[in-house]
Amino acid sequence: MDVFDLSSQEEFSPLKPLTKRARRILTPAEDNEVSTNSVTRGEKERYPAPAEDKVSTDLVTSDEKELSSTLTGGTLNSQSVGPCNASQQREDLSELCPRIRDTTVSSKAQSDPDKQKKPVYIYSPELIQRCDAMPKIINRASKVHTLIQAYGLLNSMQVVPPRSATTEEMLGFHAEDYIQFLSLLGRQTDEEKLEEESEQYGLTYDCPINRHVYTYAALTSGASLRAAECLMEGRSQVAVNWCGGWHHAKRDMASGFCYINDIVLAILKLREKYDRVLYVDLDVHHGDGVEEAFCASTRVMTISVHKYSPGFFPGSGGLDSIGVGKGRGYTVNIPLLEGARDEEFVPLVCRVLHKAREVFSPQALVCQCGADGLSGDPMDSFSLTPTAYSRCLQFMLQWRLPTLVLGGGGYNSPNTARCWTRLTAILCGHKLSSEVPDHKFFMSYGPDFELNISPGNRKNMNSKEALRRIHNTIIENLDKLKSSSSQQQEKTQSTN
Repeated sequence: MDVFDLSSQEEFSPLKPLTKRARRILTPAEDNEVSTNSVTRGEKERYPAPAEDKVSTDLVTSDEKELSSTLTGGTLNSQSVGPCNASQQREDLSELCPRIRDTTVSSKAQSDPDKQKKPVYIYSPELIQRCDAMPKIINRASKVHTLIQAYGLLNSMQVVPPRSATTEEMLGFHAEDYIQFLSLLGRQTDEEKLEEESEQYGLTYDCPINRHVYTYAALTSGASLRAAECLMEGRSQVAVNWCGGWHHAKRDMASGFCYINDIVLAILKLREKYDRVLYVDLDVHHGDGVEEAFCASTRVMTISVHKYSPGFFPGSGGLDSIGVGKGRGYTVNIPLLEGARDEEFVPLVCRVLHKAREVFSPQALVCQCGADGLSGDPMDSFSLTPTAYSRCLQFMLQWRLPTLVLGGGGYNSPNTARCWTRLTAILCGHKLSSEVPDHKFFMSYGPDFELNISPGNRKNMNSKEALRRIHNTIIENLDKLKSSSSQQQEKTQSTN
């Protein structure tokens, strides 16, 4: 199975070998055990001994043709991917196709204690309660957490309570007057007195004021900071905060349901230990707040794949937005039109990620997994399924970098819970039953009560020609960045 072969819905895990196995029909007793016990099978099954995975030249060639066809509708020429010989293409493909090399866990990696550490999962009842009360995402946090719990995934993670971000930490990015105003809201009983002033801070329709907003924002951003700290402490290689991912918040104002930019704060925290951090944004909206924070930086590369069309919020993130000053080239935008589907989304994003890793050599990774690009979301934009998110995340997990996974958008709560539960299972190295287990919000998953989501029938406005243009432009920009970086290094060495 190939990550780019989307005809198959079979999942793979970075912790398990990819081998073709005939599906065995479960007996009624076994099927009942899978439904009730979902994934808890003990450490032996979580980390199975890897099977031998031999890859022939024919297999590589086959995968290369399939990948090229998926992205371009034909064989990629040298101008679209840069000059390279056949051996280089096979080497690149081993990175692009997770069946080859990286995803197969060697016996040496199996014995490495760092590879065995369970993912960190940030959770507390107060965190869920605060997030449940926020407009636009009422009860979403509870639906996500209870579905993860119902599948038994908590047993395969380190559950770590969050902390509240300090004022000093929030001032690391946000303006002092803005933080002071948010704090003032918590002490003001008459919100009408602050309505006029609140507008200058973006606290209007998208980000309504309420007296609990400061406590909420401090806790959700503190949760992402705590997750980052766990990575820095070596507690795990992966940490997840599904209550984070608020990428629109600006330095001095709220925007797009986002009050505090927990992503920027978490990246700044990671930068205390890691010299280069790669940020990847899978939300249907452009990650404008994070991009603006680091557009002049050479130490943080931002990649955002999003819908880009007139009138669609926030209206930024064009193909020509590549950073400013010294940071020119370190900002990457993948602007798509309405109706993007898994079969275009995954190959394009993974190709860009592969090139970005080659050029930037990140030491840590932050991935925002906003689920509002799913089919059926009220944003009514893309036609993605959880498979697209799963395979993009799996592709990045191959790199075995300290990885912070965050939530974000997603306004069809049951579908968001479906998606993030699948992603959580990937982090744990488990495959889930397609039947949603019985739990508190079980009736929200009707009428089929399935974990899978249909892509729907929305018209795809992304032509193959447009996708080729986006791909080639981004690759050319990254090649230029690689060339200029090499020249700068040579100049520095000659000076020394």
